[in-house]
Amino acid sequence: MLALLNENKTYGLVWEKSTEDAWKIMKDYVPVLKEDESKRIDHGSENPNHILIEGDNLNALTALSYTHEGKIDVIYIDPPYNTGKEFVYNDKRIDKENEFRHSQWITFMDKRLRLAKRLLSKEGVIFISIDDNEQANLKILCDSIFGEDNFAATYFWKRTETPPALSYKVRRKLEYVLCYTKCNIKERQFAQGLVDGGDAPLLNSGNPIGMLSFPIGSVHFNMPDGTYTHSQRHKIELLSPVEVVNGVNNNSFSARANFKWQQSNLEREVAEGTYFLIKSNQFSIRYQKATKATKVPSNIIDADVEVGTNEEAAKMLEDIGIVGFDYAKPVSLVEYLIRMPFWDKKELTVLDFFAGSGTTLHATMQLNAEDRGHRQCILVQGKEKDDDNNDLQIAEKITYERNKRVIAGYTKPNGEFVEGLKDNNLRYFKVGFTPREKTDENMFRLAKNSVNLLRIKHDVYQETQFGVLENPYKRYRYFEEDSKQLLVILDTELIGDIVEQLEEMEVSKPIPTYVFATGAYPFTEDFESVADKVELYPLPHCLYQACERNMPKMIDKEIENPDGISLSNEELETSMDDLTKEEA
Repeated sequence: MLALLNENKTYGLVWEKSTEDAWKIMKDYVPVLKEDESKRIDHGSENPNHILIEGDNLNALTALSYTHEGKIDVIYIDPPYNTGKEFVYNDKRIDKENEFRHSQWITFMDKRLRLAKRLLSKEGVIFISIDDNEQANLKILCDSIFGEDNFAATYFWKRTETPPALSYKVRRKLEYVLCYTKCNIKERQFAQGLVDGGDAPLLNSGNPIGMLSFPIGSVHFNMPDGTYTHSQRHKIELLSPVEVVNGVNNNSFSARANFKWQQSNLEREVAEGTYFLIKSNQFSIRYQKATKATKVPSNIIDADVEVGTNEEAAKMLEDIGIVGFDYAKPVSLVEYLIRMPFWDKKELTVLDFFAGSGTTLHATMQLNAEDRGHRQCILVQGKEKDDDNNDLQIAEKITYERNKRVIAGYTKPNGEFVEGLKDNNLRYFKVGFTPREKTDENMFRLAKNSVNLLRIKHDVYQETQFGVLENPYKRYRYFEEDSKQLLVILDTELIGDIVEQLEEMEVSKPIPTYVFATGAYPFTEDFESVADKVELYPLPHCLYQACERNMPKMIDKEIENPDGISLSNEELETSMDDLTKEEA
């Protein structure tokens, strides 16, 4: 026994060798993604494309290692706390009587966090919520994976205003949020925001009356959302209505008053980060200049930084009409964490692979609405079962349904309507599998089934015809949105026709072009005349290269269905309908 423990002890921790179905299945199958188009929400290519993946997060993270390795800016996860009742490992609920429950939890988290590290960008940051049950083990595990030098902080979030009063030892109000960076911590400055140098009045009775136009989003209101019509208000005259949404002006508006500035001053200041404040119905407008000085955040996260509690989160789910999910995190917490390491950056990619009720996507969309950002969010939610082994369908009925309502708008139980965050797209994918053995048939099947991964990788979803080249049997796939393009050639007999189309096309930048090949050669010579118009990749070779870094080693003996794995045929293969003889 001592020899076994020493063999499996790493960095002061002891855990089992993984026996998860999600790990074993990848010995023989490559994870791919299949879109459920019935759940697609599309409000235009100018809006961020958010992604929800249903399936085991170990398989989903392996697939994402091809599409997003080194591209994720912020990861926030709220994993199972291993309290002895809610942690499920290999379809078994782990209770407190299990003497190996801590080892099983560490085993469960280890591979997922190692994949997460691969996904983080150079400046990326991961936040992990946890409580006392595994905080100590998680800290040691993260030190081993991310490095002790990249430990940023343990934050203490005030999770409740009304802790249980039955404990004889402590009334717990706080939970932990561990934070690690991908790069050396000295290169990453966290900020709670800009140093408040105080706001100042924009009005001065000694100045002549002038007119100013205020751009969208430049004025912050400490007043209820709504439309304020033009009228004389105290010392300012509104010349057009002002629509206030989420505390800022949702339209540009003009006003006349004894302003200190002219329009050119205002525009220069706004460009440098200055914003305006209206605190009451009197509309006495003030300005707040931006400064490069930032507030370093405290390790306490509570109402002082406008972060709410579990009670706030529960009330929000009730308002949205979502039932059956306990202990959701408040939107304000996740907003705060996303903004903290990137307080001045509005284009980010955010990942949550323990999505739960989908708070992280809600927070991402809310942040975008507040500052007109273009952050993208990826959620992963696995299947969960109740005590009677029934599938709870959390991804579909809670994670998706919540954010669908948030995007569309919803009515609270009190009759108040909440406007939707409509400037967002959402796509719903399910994890599936394609045989991993490199036969010609399997490689072709994987090439077909990797199209969704390529769409996600290049963030382009609108399929269309390539020039005048008709495509009744989907022998090629071409996607184009705005300045983004993607070409997948499944039938190499089409290469000549495609090259002719390319010769006639004006291309602003090389088109990512994936060509089916059984090896690593993407038919480069065939594209010689249009070499400046394409960026060639052999398919599925490029996918194998990325995934095999993170999948189990191939085993010698072929196993059609490894012991203990119970996946349906639909889950094992997500291949499209077989090609007709004409396609073949």
